[in-house]
Amino acid sequence: MSNTTLDLTAVPQIQKKRRILLCVTGLSPQIVTETLFALSVNQTPRWIPDEIHLITTRRGADNARLMLLSDNPGWFHRLCHDLKLPPIAFDATNIAVLRDAQGNQLDDIRDDDDNQRAADGISDLVRRLTEDENSEIHASIAGGRKTMGFFMGYAMSLWGRPQDRLSHVLISPLFESRPEFFYPTPTPHVIPAHVQGQDPLDASTAKVWLGDIPFVRLRNLLPASIKAQDSSFAQAVAAANRALDQVDLEIDIARSCVRINQQTIALPPMQMGLLGLLAWRCKQQLPPLRAPLKEVDDPEWRIMARRELNQAFGEMNIPDSLDKRLGQSKPMGGTVSEQLSKMEKILSNSGALPLSGLIGRANIGIKSRQQGYSLKLRPERVNILKPAGRIGKLAK
Repeated sequence: MSNTTLDLTAVPQIQKKRRILLCVTGLSPQIVTETLFALSVNQTPRWIPDEIHLITTRRGADNARLMLLSDNPGWFHRLCHDLKLPPIAFDATNIAVLRDAQGNQLDDIRDDDDNQRAADGISDLVRRLTEDENSEIHASIAGGRKTMGFFMGYAMSLWGRPQDRLSHVLISPLFESRPEFFYPTPTPHVIPAHVQGQDPLDASTAKVWLGDIPFVRLRNLLPASIKAQDSSFAQAVAAANRALDQVDLEIDIARSCVRINQQTIALPPMQMGLLGLLAWRCKQQLPPLRAPLKEVDDPEWRIMARRELNQAFGEMNIPDSLDKRLGQSKPMGGTVSEQLSKMEKILSNSGALPLSGLIGRANIGIKSRQQGYSLKLRPERVNILKPAGRIGKLAK
């Protein structure tokens, strides 16, 4: 028999993702305990969060602290005890309060300004919580004003990842109008009638379940500049819309810039020249531009490229750095590939470039399988603005 023992330290350990329950709430914090109950009891397998975060108004925060986190009634602590749940990080520091433009806590959402601040606050919290790739979020839209639930759902569309979920908690109709109900208790618990015509209810008989809400995930459409800063909700939405909309490309030779959907981006001259070349070929409905050879000089390609640049820019307006490079008897394949990749990164970081990118790359030819470049645009969406007169060589 072998005495060899297995070294478990050498086996990669799968790290458990940090589970976060995120809720918007108003004056009724019950949706927290109702959602937690449904996740812990009705889900297969059970989904028990490691931490809970709320976003609410000032009055909503007060209600959550008094009703959920106090010693009495302390409904969050009661639920954890009744269900024998492991420790869950949830205290007053996990309650984010919406603020107005002056930094004051909002009591309620009453006008357009309050709505905008709520949108920004919810979007920013979701953005920050999704920065950790080793986390998964279950977000609930059940609480607060209807606009708060809408903003939570939209924020999850903007920032949500494949592992994140969105839901709405549902309870038995008889318990919907009872503020004393927080979750189905394991033993009978009487909720007395306070209004004429009401009957007392037993909380243990209530049914709670989650309505899972599928949502479109747009996170990968957003540029790095939006993800890296405290961008507003409106800015993030505009960036997503630009990525989804039809792309219009304009090459402005005189100003050495391009415009994508009216957004102006400056490009280095060589990148400007190569994009102009592809734009001209797109307008002429020509096949993909064959990539120049990488290992040896490709004079045929250099002659062809310069001829077409004359058509696209006019001979006196070809960027000087590109014109000079075309005149050298050296391999150009690496230069062209590198410059096009850098150009796409600039456009992508600007937020102007759609998810699908601007430049198509495909193998062309039957035997050589050389790469070809083309714009993924229809000819009518491309415009080249030529200067009225000669502007001279563009800067290096």
